Amino acid sequence: MIPVSDTSVLTRTEAVERHSLLDVRTVHLDLDLTRGPEVFGSTTLIRFACTAPGSATYVDVIPAALHRAVLNGRELDVATLRDGRLPLTDLAADNELTVEADMAYSHTGEGMHRYTDPADGEDYVYTQSFLGDGPRVFASFDQPDLKARYTLSVTAPHQWAVIGNSLGHQPSPGRWNFAPTPPISSYLVSVVAGPLHSVRAEHDGIPLGLHCRRSLAAHLDADAAELLEITRQGFDHYHRVFRHRYPFGSYDQCFVPEFNAGAMENPGCVTLRDEYVFRSAVPDTQREERAMVVIHEMAHMWFGDLVTMKWWDDLWLNESFAEYMAYSVTAASTRFTSAWTGFAADRKTWGYDADQRPSTHPVAPGTVDDTAQALQNFDGISYAKGAAALRQLVAWLGEDAFLAGVNDYFDEHAFGNATLDDLLRALAAASGRDVQGWAERWLRTTGVDTLRLTGGRIDHTSPDGTPRPHQLTVARYRRTADGTLELTDRVPLDLAADGTAAPLDPAAGATDGTAADLTLLNDTDLSYVKIRLDPASWQTVRSSLGAVPEELARAVLWSAARDQVRDGELAPAEYLQLVADHLPGETSVHLVDAVLAFAHEFVADSAVPPAERPAALAALARVCRTLLARTEGEADRTGLRLVAVRGVIATADQSQAAELRDWLAAGTVPGGPALDPDLRWQLLLRLCVLGAAGEPEIAAELAADPSSTSEEGAARCRAALPDPAAKEAAWQALFHGELSNYLAAATARGLWRPEQAELLDGLTTRYFEELGPAAARRGPALARVLTTAAFPAFAATEHTVRAAEACLADPDLTVATRRGLVDQLDTLRRAVRARALSGQ
Repeated sequence: MIPVSDTSVLTRTEAVERHSLLDVRTVHLDLDLTRGPEVFGSTTLIRFACTAPGSATYVDVIPAALHRAVLNGRELDVATLRDGRLPLTDLAADNELTVEADMAYSHTGEGMHRYTDPADGEDYVYTQSFLGDGPRVFASFDQPDLKARYTLSVTAPHQWAVIGNSLGHQPSPGRWNFAPTPPISSYLVSVVAGPLHSVRAEHDGIPLGLHCRRSLAAHLDADAAELLEITRQGFDHYHRVFRHRYPFGSYDQCFVPEFNAGAMENPGCVTLRDEYVFRSAVPDTQREERAMVVIHEMAHMWFGDLVTMKWWDDLWLNESFAEYMAYSVTAASTRFTSAWTGFAADRKTWGYDADQRPSTHPVAPGTVDDTAQALQNFDGISYAKGAAALRQLVAWLGEDAFLAGVNDYFDEHAFGNATLDDLLRALAAASGRDVQGWAERWLRTTGVDTLRLTGGRIDHTSPDGTPRPHQLTVARYRRTADGTLELTDRVPLDLAADGTAAPLDPAAGATDGTAADLTLLNDTDLSYVKIRLDPASWQTVRSSLGAVPEELARAVLWSAARDQVRDGELAPAEYLQLVADHLPGETSVHLVDAVLAFAHEFVADSAVPPAERPAALAALARVCRTLLARTEGEADRTGLRLVAVRGVIATADQSQAAELRDWLAAGTVPGGPALDPDLRWQLLLRLCVLGAAGEPEIAAELAADPSSTSEEGAARCRAALPDPAAKEAAWQALFHGELSNYLAAATARGLWRPEQAELLDGLTTRYFEELGPAAARRGPALARVLTTAAFPAFAATEHTVRAAEACLADPDLTVATRRGLVDQLDTLRRAVRARALSGQ
C-alpha cells in the first residue's frame, strides 16, 4: 500500500488555476497486469493544450516506482516527484506527456485493488479511481473538469477477461484494446480483470454484460434474469424521460470483491460490491435495495457522466439526483412499487441523523475547499436528504417542468461540466418559477425542520431559524367500531417558509363534527421534516399504530418514534413497548426489518442501561418468535420469516444456546428456512458470543465452505469469543495488522459485544489511544472502518464521551478520522441521554 503521505490533497484554488491553463484532449492508458502480485505496469500518454506557453503545472501520479517521464521529447527528472505531484515546466501550446511507472496493488479498495478468492485461489483486480485514487493507477490531471477521451490497452494473463469503459477486443492472447471513450473525467476510468464469469445480453441496441468471479458463477446465473430485467426497465424509463439516449456504447455491470462503496458509476463499466450476487436467501427488501443500486448507477450515466460537476461542491448534481431517480424509477417501473416506503423507513433516517450532527453541511455547500473535505460529504445529506429535497422540488414544479429543465440542462452541457447555477437556470426557464429562491432555502441551509401539531395548529420551527417551504399532505383517521383505524380524509398542504403557525381544523373530514383520533402530518412522506403529534394522536399511536391502514403512513409514525428516542423525548422502554405491541402483526418487511434493527442496535445495545439489556433483548426475541410462529407454513415470498429468524438468532440468550446448536446440526430452522451460509455464520456467531461454540466449530465451518463469506464469518466469530486472548488477537489484527477493509470490518463487528462489557472495559479506553495512529497508517478507507464498525458504541457512558472528546483534541487526527469520530460521538451522546430517561 502507498502510504497516505504520498497522496496529495487538491484544493479548489489549485483546480481552478490548472483548469484555466489546460485543455486535456486525449489520454492513452496502457496497463500491464502480468508483473506479479505486488505491482502492475502503467504507461500513460497525455496530449493536452496550454493557454499560456512557457508556464508550469504538475501531473498527478502515485507510483510504487516512477521509471520515466517525457514531456515534448524532454526527459523529466523523476526525483522531483513530491506528494503525488510531478512538476511540468516550460509547457508548449500543444503538449505530449508520457509517464511510465510501476503501481502498487491495493488491498483497501483504493486504486487498483487485488483480491485472491479463498474459494479457488484465483486472482482478480479492479480499479476505483475515485477522489484522488486514480493516480494510483495512471498519471492524470485528476480533477472532474479536465475531461478527456480515454483509450485503454491492457496486457493480462491469457486466462483472464478484461472489462473497460468501452467495447474491447483481443488482437492477440492476453492483449486487450478498447475503443476510445467520449470525454469523461479521470475518476471514472475503470478496469476489471480476472478469470471472470460473464452473462451477456442486449437491449434496445445496447450490449449488456454481468460479470463476477468464477466462484459466484452459479449465484449470478440464478440472479441474472432479475438483474437484466431491472436493467432493461431502467433503460426504458430513462429513454422515455430523457431526450439523450444512453450516451456510452456498452453497459457492463461488474460485481467485484471487497468494494468500499455500494457501487461506482464508471460509464460503461459499473462496479458493484459482489454481496449483491446473493449466495444466500435474502428478504425482498434486499432485492429492492439491489434494484435501486442498479437504477441509481444507471442514472449517473446522465447525472455525473454525461454532465459532470465542475468541482465537488456540486456533488449533489451527481448523488442527490441519482438517489432520487433510483427511488422514483424503481417505484414506477419495476415490481418494487413500495420503494418509497423503504426510503421512509430506512434510507431517509440516514439523512436525518447526518443533518443533526455537528458535521452537518448544506446539500449544496457554498464551497468545498479541497478533496479531503469533499470525501467526507459522501454521506446521508448528499444522498438521502438531497433526494428528499428533489422530491420536494418535483412536487413544487410538477414533473413535466422538472424533466423539461433537466433535458435542457443535458442539451447545453453534454459531455462537459456544469454547476448548480447552470441547472437552476434551466429549471427556472422551463417552469417560470423562482427556483433560485427555493434552492437557497433547501440546498444552502442545514438542519431538519420540525412540524408540531398543537391545539389545532402546526408550529413550524427550524434549528437555524430559517424554516423551509413544504409541500406535504395531512391525513386524519377515525377509530371504527371494531377498533381499526380508517382514513377519513387527506388534504394537501402548501406550508409557507416563514414559520407562521398554520391552522388545521381538527374536525375536518369527520361527518359528525368530532375531532379525528389521529392527525398525521406528512403522512405520504412527501417532505423532509420531523413531525410531532398532538397528545390525543400520540395516544392513538400507542394503542393502534399497527391498525393504521397504509404502510407508508406507518413508516412515517415509526420514524417519528425513532426521532423521539434519539432526541431524548421518548424513553427507550416506551419505544420497546411500541415494538412489542405493534410489530408482531406487521406485514411490511420494510418496517419489520428497519424497526428491529434500530430497536436492537441503538436501543437495546446502547440506549438502555446494561442491567435492563437482557429484558430488552428478551422483548425483541418474543416479537421475533411471534413473527416466526405467524409465518410458519406460509410461502415466504417477501422474506418476513427470514427477517424473524435472523432476529431470533441475534437475540438468543444462554437458555436458548442448545436450541441454536440443534438448528446448526440439523441445517435448518424447524419449519424452514434451511441454513444457508449466511444464516449458519450468524448462528455460529451468536453461539460464540454466548461461549457455546469455539475454534473447533469455526474451523469446521470454514473448511466446509472456503469462501469470502466464511473468511469474514470466521473473523467475526473469533473476535467475538469471550476470551481475553481472542480479544487481544482481534485487537492486534485490527489496529496493528494489514487486514483488508472487509476483514477489518468483520473483526470489528465481532470484537465489541455488549454481553462482554466487563471483558472489554480496558479496550474501550485503549481504542481512543490507538485510533489516531492506526487510522493515519492505513488511510481513509480503513479510518472509516475504525470509526464505524470498530467504534465501542455499546459503552454509552459519560466516561466514554469524555474519552472521545479528548481523542478529538488531538490535532494530528486525519480528516477522515476526525469526521468519523465526530459523527459517532454525536450518536453516543444521544444514547447517554436516552439512558438518562431510564434513571441511570
